[in-house]
Amino acid sequence: MSDGAAAVMIEGEPHWQRLHPATLALAIVKLGPRSLNFLPAVAALGFTGNWVYIVPAILAFLLFSLLAAWFQWLRFRFFVGDDEVVIESGVLSRQHRTIPFDRIQDVSIEQGLISRALGIAKVGFETGAGGKENDASLDAIALDSAQALRTTIRAHRSGEAAVPVAADTSVAAPAIEDRLLFAMTPRQLLVAGLFNFSLAALAVVGASMQFFDNLLPFKFNVFNPMDWIDLAEQYGLGDWVFAHRWIAAVGGILSLILIGFASGVATMFFANWDFRLTREPRALRRTRGLTTRTDVAVPVKRVQAAILVTGWFRQRFGWHELRLQSLASDGGKENDHQVVPFAKLDAIDPVLDEVAIRRPDAGQSWQQSHRIVALGGLIGAVGATIGGLVAVSFGQDLGWLGPALGLLIGTGSLFGARFHRWADLGEQVAIRRGAWKPKTTLLPHASVQSVDLKSDFILRPLGLATLVFGVPGGSSLGAHEIPAIPLAAAQDLRTRILAARARS
Repeated sequence: MSDGAAAVMIEGEPHWQRLHPATLALAIVKLGPRSLNFLPAVAALGFTGNWVYIVPAILAFLLFSLLAAWFQWLRFRFFVGDDEVVIESGVLSRQHRTIPFDRIQDVSIEQGLISRALGIAKVGFETGAGGKENDASLDAIALDSAQALRTTIRAHRSGEAAVPVAADTSVAAPAIEDRLLFAMTPRQLLVAGLFNFSLAALAVVGASMQFFDNLLPFKFNVFNPMDWIDLAEQYGLGDWVFAHRWIAAVGGILSLILIGFASGVATMFFANWDFRLTREPRALRRTRGLTTRTDVAVPVKRVQAAILVTGWFRQRFGWHELRLQSLASDGGKENDHQVVPFAKLDAIDPVLDEVAIRRPDAGQSWQQSHRIVALGGLIGAVGATIGGLVAVSFGQDLGWLGPALGLLIGTGSLFGARFHRWADLGEQVAIRRGAWKPKTTLLPHASVQSVDLKSDFILRPLGLATLVFGVPGGSSLGAHEIPAIPLAAAQDLRTRILAARARS
């Protein structure tokens, strides 16, 4: 195998391979976070006055860590056969694992910033057995070999002749032609970031300033107005600041808005740089990321539902996000695969066509849940109002915030009840929910494993029931249900969905 190849061949055993030697470089980088666990021991040496032992202790820790990483690299080997991947690992206790190609649902490729500089990648095998312990990975092999391995497994699962992963990566396996479905340009990322307004960065900076306040060589907190006033007085601007407080207030608000927009743009660029969604013979493949480059696939046959997410403001401009709920996400990092981060509906429709899910037409007739769905919020509003009035009766003026908060909660609950809607589209059901962040779930009947019809002492006298759909794969956006609809409509929809499930 040539230099920079995916693995190092073991002498005498030409079929077995080791991880790329750059794995040791990654181990050195990982020593930084791990060294934090060593700080208590260093502090103990300092407190006891044994300063002379600190440097030898640190050197011994680094040497031991590097030796452990080298032994782990030396004892890890893998073999790619005609229809299986075999992995052996462990220094003291050896583990031998065989993964048939037929059991591999997805081969993901991930590159961090350092991995991209070294030309290596982490390859993950998702078996679909559920739970991370049932999956496997190769932490560092050459990028060309990672792509060749993925192509080989894909060809095997597509029923084509598998192309072996050659030791010489200059002879790459022939790639199956993919079709581009969606991509994001830097301009689209900028627009998406502006709509992704977030004050998360402000909270992080503020918390950091408070945490490190006693460690800084100067006493100044950008989030403390008194520090700004003291600074203005030092330069003779104190009278001007007090006379123009409204200008200072507007400046503060503009600063917060600027930080929010900058945070949203930065988050979008780092997460979705060079976003590409391609159609493969069996899956939708998504690649994205600036510092950490990820490459994951969503098998088309394992998609259970589509979820359209937007916002109150971005909906006015027609921008939406598309997520797919899939069985391939079991035990993974994300419950729902984001396949279109930010696009108009005409760009989302081709992606939905690939997974055989259609979006309701503009003239679609929607049915609405009963206003009783606002009952929980109204009970909370009454509780906040009563609690505030009790506080006022004890002389606490802040108690008036209770009735104000109760009015806000009650109004929000009644307003939000208007957005609990659903529609039967024949072979699928569409569920809408949310006022501030509208969400539309497109659920094919064949994907539903179970339908629970629930009623209680409140719904039963009104002739209402709630349908709860059991859909495998899980969703980070909550359970799929249609609350408080007429009992007859609920029973009819439940019967037709279960019948469709039996036919499939």
